Amino acid sequence: MENSYQIALQPKKLQDANEEVKAIFESTKASLGMVPNMYGNMGNSTGLLATYKFGYDHFRKNSGFSKAEQEVIFLTISYENGCEYCMAAHSMLADMISKVPVEVTNAIRDGKIIPDPKLKALSDFTSIMVNKRGHPSETDVRIFLEAGYSENHILEIILAIAVKTISNYSNHLFQTPLDAPFKMREWAVFKVARKAVQFFSRT
Repeated sequence: MENSYQIALQPKKLQDANEEVKAIFESTKASLGMVPNMYGNMGNSTGLLATYKFGYDHFRKNSGFSKAEQEVIFLTISYENGCEYCMAAHSMLADMISKVPVEVTNAIRDGKIIPDPKLKALSDFTSIMVNKRGHPSETDVRIFLEAGYSENHILEIILAIAVKTISNYSNHLFQTPLDAPFKMREWAVFKVARKAVQFFSRT
C-alpha cells in the first residue's frame, strides 16, 4: 500500500487570497474567531471553498436536523472517509457547541454501537448512504423513516455527504494539520492504525 499523495500547494492567507476567498476567510474568522487550516488549503480553489461554504451553511441552517443530529451526520461521514481532521474538529464541536452526548460521539469515533436509538438510526443510515453510494434498500429507508425522519432528511444527508466529501478529500490530499482547538479531540485510534498499515506495507 503506497503512502497518500500530498499536495504541495501552500495554504492561502488573508493577504494573498482573491476577493471571494478573502470574504469567506473574513466571515469565518468573525464567526469562529479563526480561519481553520482546512479553509486555507481549500482557498487554493475558489470554487471548491465557495461550494463547501455555501453547502455547509445551508445544511446548518435549513436541514431540519438538530445541531446534535448534524454533528452525528458529519462525524459518521468523516469516519467512513477516514478523515482525521474532520473527526477531531466535529468531535470538538459536538462536545462544546452541539452538545452531543459524549458517549455518542465516542461511539462513532470508536466504531461502536451508539447508545441513543434515534441517533443510531441516523448514523446507520448515513453510513449506508456513503457505502452504498446513494442506493439504500427499501428496508434501509423504512428503518430510517420509522426512527422519526422523513424523505426530505434523506436529501439533506446527500447534501452533508457532498459537503464532507469536499472537506474530507481535501484534507486527505493536503494532510491538513490540526488547529490547536481541535487537538484535544485528535482521532488517535485512526492515526495509530494508519501508521501500522504504513509500517507493515514497508516490510
